[in-house]
Amino acid sequence: MQFSLWLALAGAGVLISFTPGAGAINTMSNSLNAGFRRSIWGILGQQAALIVHVLIVALGVGVLVASSPVAFNVIRYAGAAYLVYLGVRQFLSKPTVAQEQAAILRHEPAWSIFRRGFWVNLLNPKAIVFFLAFTPQFIRPDQPLFTQYAILTATIVAIDIVVMWFFFAAAARSFQRFTSTERGQGVLSKVFGVLFVGVGILLALIH
Repeated sequence: MQFSLWLALAGAGVLISFTPGAGAINTMSNSLNAGFRRSIWGILGQQAALIVHVLIVALGVGVLVASSPVAFNVIRYAGAAYLVYLGVRQFLSKPTVAQEQAAILRHEPAWSIFRRGFWVNLLNPKAIVFFLAFTPQFIRPDQPLFTQYAILTATIVAIDIVVMWFFFAAAARSFQRFTSTERGQGVLSKVFGVLFVGVGILLALIH
């Protein structure tokens, strides 16, 4: 991949990562509930799903999903339902001010955080359609495809990890002073719950 083309890819990757969405909301929620350091597990889960999306596009399955209304809608509504489920659970969660309860919350298994991040990103068929339109701009058919897809994936993943962890997760730390009180925890739970539900509804309605 030419360096000038890679720079364009990197610039596009930064814009994509800074665009607020379900991944950003999930990252901020994890940072608040599990802590800044442990939020990396959710971010890694999201990247695993991103890699799956790129693989789907690379293997041509993205064409099938984009051209099949049934397949697209099944995945789209499944993703929307999962986001709404996360939002309702977050909205109805009870504040935990006691130190012992807070310790339990902050020690959620890394696999659980990873798995939630994975499903949040994976169940978004629009990502497949997006990559289906995005990747051809940076892929040359006359060059080795594996190397090009590897560079594209590594670049997008690296940028997204940095933006998610050092921007969205770090920004959430400024809200941690609210988590020390029952009132603050309740407000934040409802805010992030509504955000999750809102993203889920938009995913289901926007065509």
